[in-house]
Amino acid sequence: MDSVIILSVLDSTLRLSTPLLLACLAGLYAERSGVFDIGIEGKMLFAAFGAGVAATYFQASGVGEWAGLVAAILVGVLAALLHGFASISMRGNQIVSGVAINFLAIGLTALLAKAWYAEGGKTPQLPNEARFQQITLPFADVVQDVPVLGDIYSGLLSGHSLLVYVAFAAVPVTWWVLYRTRFGLRLRAVGENPAAVDTAGISVVQLRYSAVMICGVLSGIAGAYLAIAQSANFAPNMTAGKGFIALAALIFAKWKPVPALGACLLFGFLEAVAIPLQSQPLFGVKVPSQFINALPYVLTVVLLAGFIGKAIPPKAGGVPYVKER
Repeated sequence: MDSVIILSVLDSTLRLSTPLLLACLAGLYAERSGVFDIGIEGKMLFAAFGAGVAATYFQASGVGEWAGLVAAILVGVLAALLHGFASISMRGNQIVSGVAINFLAIGLTALLAKAWYAEGGKTPQLPNEARFQQITLPFADVVQDVPVLGDIYSGLLSGHSLLVYVAFAAVPVTWWVLYRTRFGLRLRAVGENPAAVDTAGISVVQLRYSAVMICGVLSGIAGAYLAIAQSANFAPNMTAGKGFIALAALIFAKWKPVPALGACLLFGFLEAVAIPLQSQPLFGVKVPSQFINALPYVLTVVLLAGFIGKAIPPKAGGVPYVKER
């Protein structure tokens, strides 16, 4: 029975880490380019709303989940471009712009959903056919009875939606892009010394907009996962602070993709372990559900209070670039 609980917790960890990981990588691209983005929470919420609306509209045609994903990405990119316009083109305060996007998303998505569907701010419940379904990996049925290997492969790695695999595949892709491509080299350079990049004849504005748009794409996928994979509809404020936890994980990982994976898995594990603890006493003591639900946020405060060492952000982060004449 204990092994079943452990496997269930680890399985939930992968599922719950997925939106955090996507949002964390989204912030990594933006902040590596020198654009701080605390509006990821709002981008995810906008994207989740777009996914829920599009999937509802196209569910009868049999492409509801794909329409929802495309809509979520488009909405995420549009929200990212709004942030980019305010912070890059207009050289506005990046923190204020991100906060504005968060507030706008919270209010506008609930208002539109309530006006369009009259279901208390939610979109209609989607049938399974209009959501991303679980995928059984090759040979999972064959090895499921094999000790240890069967549990890991069939019970843990197999049986997730496509977006879960996309999120975890994005980690090595991000590492390769940042450290093995010319674009990644320039992206990291523009976050540290944009004047040097500009002197080399490379457009700082274009690089930062590219990073912000990638951030929008990943935030869109994260929102789509919440609305049409993990859940079956959009609900008001369904991101529930995940964008902020993802940013905390990004700082915890010191703006590096592989440590970001570990940080998001840690936060996902804390959220996953809270589920069995709500029904089973810990060392004979009934743990209040409020304390369990607060664990991820408590860990965020503790880790960022100095237990991770000094986390140094990109030197040009949060500073609008003004071209010297």
